Amino acid sequence: MYTLNKLPYSYDALEPYIDAATLEVHYGKHHQGYVNKLNAALEGHEELASKPIEELLRDLSTVPEDIRAAVRNNGGGAYNHTLYWESMRAGTEAAPTGALGDGIAKIFGGYDAFKEAFTKAALGVFGSGWAWLVKGDGGLEIIQTPNQDSPVSAGETPLLGVDVWEHAYYLKYQNRRDEYLKNWWNVVNWDEVANRFAA
Repeated sequence: MYTLNKLPYSYDALEPYIDAATLEVHYGKHHQGYVNKLNAALEGHEELASKPIEELLRDLSTVPEDIRAAVRNNGGGAYNHTLYWESMRAGTEAAPTGALGDGIAKIFGGYDAFKEAFTKAALGVFGSGWAWLVKGDGGLEIIQTPNQDSPVSAGETPLLGVDVWEHAYYLKYQNRRDEYLKNWWNVVNWDEVANRFAA
């Protein structure tokens, strides 16, 4: 059985950028819902349920076709959200430094240019989905995924992801995705992203 990873901070820790009410519902209802539905889909498939979620998502062809969509959607939702929570913290630094900062500067022409390109990708997601900074064979790249699809299913290593489903911001920002994204940069945990990059 998969379980809901513990939130690494209190519900109000990311105020005023991410409000406590949204965080509580997003984590306790939406994320928990993905975990519950993943467990339900894998009932009777103990050999699959014993694998890490990342491993399941990396090779969806091993998942029986009748439950594959449920595993992709709910496993992706569980995995993506865990990464999202860990990618944020209060009192964050303004920009990445070290090897990650150098890599971003090399590929995107500097942090400001990266931030602009990432925000544009997040704003450009039609409907519900995610924008990601990933590390693949070609180095660092910004990609989008629809719904709860995860970059690991495409062979990419996600370093940073932002949830642009309306449930991530609607209570505070209503339909103002651009305002949510502008404020979200204030809580990005660059230390955690750098650790993923180094690994």
